[in-house]
Amino acid sequence: MSVLTRIVIFTSLWVATISGLHAWLNVNWASIFNDYLPEEKRRFNVAFIPVTCHLACPVTDYISKFSKAGEIFLPRMFQGFPEIKEALISNKMQAGFVVAPLAIALKSQGVPIRIVYLGHRYGSAFVVHKDGGIDKFEQVRGKTIAIPSRFSDERLIVFRAMKKHGIDPKEVKMVEMAPPDVAGALAARAIDGFSMGEPFPSQAEMGGFGRVLFHAREYWPDYMSCVLVVREDMIEKRPDAVQVLVDGVARSGLWLEGGLPYREHAADFVGRFYYNQNPALLRWALTKPLTRVIYNTLEPRKADFDLVRDLMIETGVLDKKIEFEEYTDSRFSDKATIQTAWKYEPGSAKAE
Repeated sequence: MSVLTRIVIFTSLWVATISGLHAWLNVNWASIFNDYLPEEKRRFNVAFIPVTCHLACPVTDYISKFSKAGEIFLPRMFQGFPEIKEALISNKMQAGFVVAPLAIALKSQGVPIRIVYLGHRYGSAFVVHKDGGIDKFEQVRGKTIAIPSRFSDERLIVFRAMKKHGIDPKEVKMVEMAPPDVAGALAARAIDGFSMGEPFPSQAEMGGFGRVLFHAREYWPDYMSCVLVVREDMIEKRPDAVQVLVDGVARSGLWLEGGLPYREHAADFVGRFYYNQNPALLRWALTKPLTRVIYNTLEPRKADFDLVRDLMIETGVLDKKIEFEEYTDSRFSDKATIQTAWKYEPGSAKAE
């Protein structure tokens, strides 16, 4: 065998090995195989972004792997809400976590989705640069503030604060920005502040350049941000699968409320395996203090959503009144109230 032949064989084997490793490590085989199953046997694709409001999604996926039934759904991380919206419309995602005003707006525009559960309560904050000269909210006049979307509760909380302090919305420049980008933008002084969900307020605090001016609950008792939506065709065709999804998320919320060890463990595996974030960041957001975000009382309530809807109309992002029953389906959350927390101890290889 000539030297050239050996080189060709070695190169071919090397390329084949690298290609095989790439496919094994980077291709989502579970998702690919799922697409070839009969529709009634497919697991839902569920969209989320790396925020604490969506944390019950990866927590449910992780813990359910240790249960006899196995994984409940296929989670997929996105970086922003516009991409999740398009994935829901095209049926690439059958369910997903989105900000509540966006869900209401989409339904009012005819997108066939329903809100079935909440992500968590509280967990959003208004953050400014610690050396930016903003020590009280009245000083935001003339400043640039980032929000995740004009269809977001984080935008609405800014309007509530402006209204209380007599600030004309025209005096503040609000820009839409993907949540993972806001802390870096604040550090670089590209913005003066942001209204965003955790863990990005915590990221600015940990970085030493950001300071929480106020938490959302200070202006909005029982504040909620994101909701779990499901496509209506899935609700109609596969209500049992929707119930399993909601039950799993509800159980994860109760598990997260079990105390400090559970939140620290969640910060570790979610940060490493799902969010691609330093677990210390999630640990900060979930534990300083434990009430910074809560994961119980997550059933959709009419009064909460009527408030969101009316604020949307007031601030010009909704042009017609839509009733609670038109965009929610409370059957699943009602049944989920009987659920108990996952029986899963940190580090265990078994869950029930």
